Amino acid sequence: MNTAYHPGSLAVQAREGVQDLAAHVGRSITNGIRPIAAAFLEAQPMLMIGAADAEGRVWSTLLTGEPGFVRATGPHTVSVAAALPEGTPDGAPVGTIALDPRTRRRMRLNGTARTSARGFTIEAEQVFSNCPKYLQKREWYGSEPAGPEPVTAHHGEELTPDQIRRIRAADTFFIATAAPDGVDTSHRGGNPGFVRVDAPGELSWLDYPGNAMFLTLGNLESDGRAGLLFLDWQTGLTLQLSGHAHTEYGPDARVTRFRIAHTIETPSGSPLRWSPPEYSPANPA
Repeated sequence: MNTAYHPGSLAVQAREGVQDLAAHVGRSITNGIRPIAAAFLEAQPMLMIGAADAEGRVWSTLLTGEPGFVRATGPHTVSVAAALPEGTPDGAPVGTIALDPRTRRRMRLNGTARTSARGFTIEAEQVFSNCPKYLQKREWYGSEPAGPEPVTAHHGEELTPDQIRRIRAADTFFIATAAPDGVDTSHRGGNPGFVRVDAPGELSWLDYPGNAMFLTLGNLESDGRAGLLFLDWQTGLTLQLSGHAHTEYGPDARVTRFRIAHTIETPSGSPLRWSPPEYSPANPA
C-alpha cells in the first residue's frame, strides 16, 4: 500500500485500475519544501486554502497579498501574511494550492495551520506539483487598492440567477475536500459550460482524466464535505459554496455532483485583476 494515499483514494484508484500509475506518481509527494518550490511560492500574489470551520463546513477561500506574503521559512514550514479564513480553528488541517495563471504552474501543500504574529504558519505534511492540464493562461494586470468602506459579503443557501450565470460562464474553480487524515484543495478547469447548474442548489461536472492520484475523489469517497470557490478574474468578485459532493462512476465518464448548503458572495473579494483567458489546449471541446 502506498502511504501517500488514504483508503478513499486507494479505493478509487482500484476502481479505475490505475494503482501502478498512482503509486509511481505518489512518489512525488513529500513533506519537504524544495528550493524551487519555495521560490515559486514566494512569487505568487494569491493562495487558495481549504479548511473546515467550527461547524465542520468545508470552504475554499482566496488569500491575496504582494508576492512574498507566502514564503517558506524552513524545509517543512510556510508562513502566510494573512489571517486564517473566518471560522477556521487554530491548529486545523488545511489544504492549499498556489497557482500561477501566467505560467500554468501549480503547487499543492497540505498540513496543519497555526496562528502567528505574521498571520499563520503551515507545518507541511504533503507537498507536490501538478501538471498544467486544464489551466487557463492569464496575465496579471495588477491590484486594485482597497476601498474606504469594508467589504460586504452576501450569504445565502442557494444560487441567485446572477450567480448561476457566472458559474455557467466559468472556466475555472477550486475545490476543497476533507478526509480523516486532512484537507486537500485542488483545481478544476475547462471551457465555459464545463460546470452545469442542474438546480439553484445543485451543480455537476465531468471529472476529466488527470494524474491518477484521485485525492479529491478519494476524499469524497471517505467524507463528502466540499467547498467550491469561483473567481471573477476581471472584477475580483468571489463566490464560495459549501456543501456535500459525490461522484458517479459510469462506463465512459465520471460525474461529480455537488449539493449546496451555504453560499458567500463577496463583490470585491480579490484585489487582483487578470486578463481574459487563453484556454488550455487540453480542455475537452
